[in-house]
Amino acid sequence: MIDVIIAGGGPTGMMLAGELRLHGVNVVLLERDPEPTKVVRALGLHARSIEILDQRGLAHLVLEPGTTHPLAGFFAGLDKPAPERLDTKYPHVLGLPQPVIERVLAEHATAVGAEIRRGAEVTGLSQDDESVTVELADGTSLRARYLVGCDGGRSTVRKLAGIDFPGEPSRVETLLGEMEIGMPWEEAMPLMLEIRKTHKRFGIGPIGGTGTYRVIVPAEGVSEDRAIMPTLDDFKRQLVQIAGTDFGVHDPRWMSRFGDATRLAERYRSGRVFLAGDAAHIHPPTGGQGLNLGVQDSFNLGWKLAAAVHGWAPADLLDSYEAERQPVAEEVLNNTRAQIELMKVEPGPQAVRRLLTELVSFEQVNKYLVEKIIAVAIRYDFGSPNDLVGRRIGDLALKRGGLYAQMHAGRGILLDQTGALSVGGWADRVDHLVDVSEELDAPALLIRPDGHVAWAGDDQQSLDAELTRWFGTAR
Repeated sequence: MIDVIIAGGGPTGMMLAGELRLHGVNVVLLERDPEPTKVVRALGLHARSIEILDQRGLAHLVLEPGTTHPLAGFFAGLDKPAPERLDTKYPHVLGLPQPVIERVLAEHATAVGAEIRRGAEVTGLSQDDESVTVELADGTSLRARYLVGCDGGRSTVRKLAGIDFPGEPSRVETLLGEMEIGMPWEEAMPLMLEIRKTHKRFGIGPIGGTGTYRVIVPAEGVSEDRAIMPTLDDFKRQLVQIAGTDFGVHDPRWMSRFGDATRLAERYRSGRVFLAGDAAHIHPPTGGQGLNLGVQDSFNLGWKLAAAVHGWAPADLLDSYEAERQPVAEEVLNNTRAQIELMKVEPGPQAVRRLLTELVSFEQVNKYLVEKIIAVAIRYDFGSPNDLVGRRIGDLALKRGGLYAQMHAGRGILLDQTGALSVGGWADRVDHLVDVSEELDAPALLIRPDGHVAWAGDDQQSLDAELTRWFGTAR
């Protein structure tokens, strides 16, 4: 029997496959499409996602091909500089097309032993107390201890598991594609910049030195069937309506559309079936948060699911996935919907936009909004009054180097500045790292595999209680 089946081979599924394999879990990833997508729905990674990859020794795989961009004007395109002193060593957006991110994560998952089956479509599932049986379109079936649906906003797994997906339907749609333009870029760019002063959902920009341009323009309305892709004539018509010219667009590489629907799964788990990424939440793409939110879901779920497979997970560990990640997704739905409202051209939204532009002049407001988007300020509620507990840990400078370099194995870590503590019977799950950092104002920290602080202090008895809470019974 397979340990975990993952349905969906996008960045969320590939990240989860790599995390599970890091812990020796047997993984089969099923992807409906026979080939990786060429559609560029997401354009980069935020700070928290880069930190996650850094914690696994993978950051260089995206940093080298990526391009850094400042976080100026990142909330709803408000024209303000990036805030200073963000709590991360990656205070920028890393520009990198989604197919490249997906390829990097797929190559890593394969390298660590995940089995990826393309052209494999899930059509049915059933489960009992011991396993999940997955039926495929070719008539075969697979059996696993757990199934995770990472299969997007129209998730088959979510529907088969009977999990409701309440929310709001799309009220506006946007056309997105890559194509060539007939107008010289030195003429097109000033016109595009002028239009963007009022139409924030409009943009044209070159893609490297390829001669191809990424084109984004408001659609005429909301389509009845979003599975029907737009045509080049649709793009031309909308470009003329907004800009007075179609820029001579021709020879599209691909064309797509997206809406501003916001939906959140009523639960992230049904027995042995879990949801992650867009299968659990959809929202407008403002701020580029979707791909990042899904990757971070997987980082939270991976070690917990591995603990359950290996038999040491505390009774409520798997339930903590929903408890921690669903509120994060709800916050993203809220801020993306707010950004969509601020980008409208009607007088009311524009008045609110002018007011918020004034407020963002205050550094604390600017920092608060940007950190919300890049997810570095997330604190899970672990019931502790200590402000460190529940927060993700930065790459602390230790005597032996950066903390993230000690996290590549995906295990828990006791960072002990006293040298007087012990992980005792949890040594098979938690590393005891005796070192000091001038950046840490706490005697010791217990850090979960996903980089969130589970405990801070110097008392062995309270440490043992938290080791039991997160890492099960001592051996």
